[in-house]
Amino acid sequence: MAARIIDGKQIAADIREELKSEVSALKEKGIVPGLGVILVGEDPASKSYVSAKEKACGDIGIFSDDNRLPAETTQEELLELVGKMNRDPKINGILVQLPLPKHIDESAVLLAIDPDKDVDGFHPMNVGKMMVGEKAFLPCTPHGVVQLLKRSGVETSGAHVVVIGRSNIVGKPVANMLLQKKEGANATVTLCHTGTKNLAHFTKQADIIIAASGWPNTVTADMVKEGAVVIDVGVNRIEDTTRERGFRLVGDVDFEGIKEKASLITPVPGGVGPMTITMLLFNTVESAKRANGID
Repeated sequence: MAARIIDGKQIAADIREELKSEVSALKEKGIVPGLGVILVGEDPASKSYVSAKEKACGDIGIFSDDNRLPAETTQEELLELVGKMNRDPKINGILVQLPLPKHIDESAVLLAIDPDKDVDGFHPMNVGKMMVGEKAFLPCTPHGVVQLLKRSGVETSGAHVVVIGRSNIVGKPVANMLLQKKEGANATVTLCHTGTKNLAHFTKQADIIIAASGWPNTVTADMVKEGAVVIDVGVNRIEDTTRERGFRLVGDVDFEGIKEKASLITPVPGGVGPMTITMLLFNTVESAKRANGID
């Protein structure tokens, strides 16, 4: 039996409708959630991503403070802008788009963001709170993965989850989220990476595979047991002369082969991707609620 496709676009749209209703209710109380966006330089992918985030804010009624700075912007100037946003009560979340130009220390900039406005969930204080199970802003892509599982009816409690990839952005946080002793988690988690010997030994045991390796075909059909759930976080460009752009997007797993064995699987594109911006909006609305004493 072919796998059921997890429609990330539809799930993201559902969450955005929920957020739109929340924002409307907040506005009736005189509260307008605000997101401060900072883009330094002219990186095309970053510009496109930031534009999509700003449009998403407008769609659900969030105020977006757009700051596009030249590549020559100094670290001191950027830190000054971050500090200004930290002090601005109209700004509930601060997004500094990465990567930054090489002359700017990304770590110093991320540390300068007020943890209460860290809607990307990258500040060490929020990472630490997440690790010990306290309330914190969760990193957007891992949180999106957890929401996909939850809203697709996947039982994680007691399940064996194999995460492939140990990045600070996806692998480590999603592993930590899923091992927490709480609803929507409580899984047994194995974290695999480039140093793992015989990856298939672990993936064949997995009830749920989360692939975030950054390489096409990291997981093939022979590495997956019948009925497993497969979440593909990867986005890779591979050459395809039949396409007008000369390439196509694929994930980290062999979608065509695995979809005949898995019970559920995410496509690329249209799976995890739409959830990332959606969870950024979620965190911004959550920040506005916290700032105004609303649980």
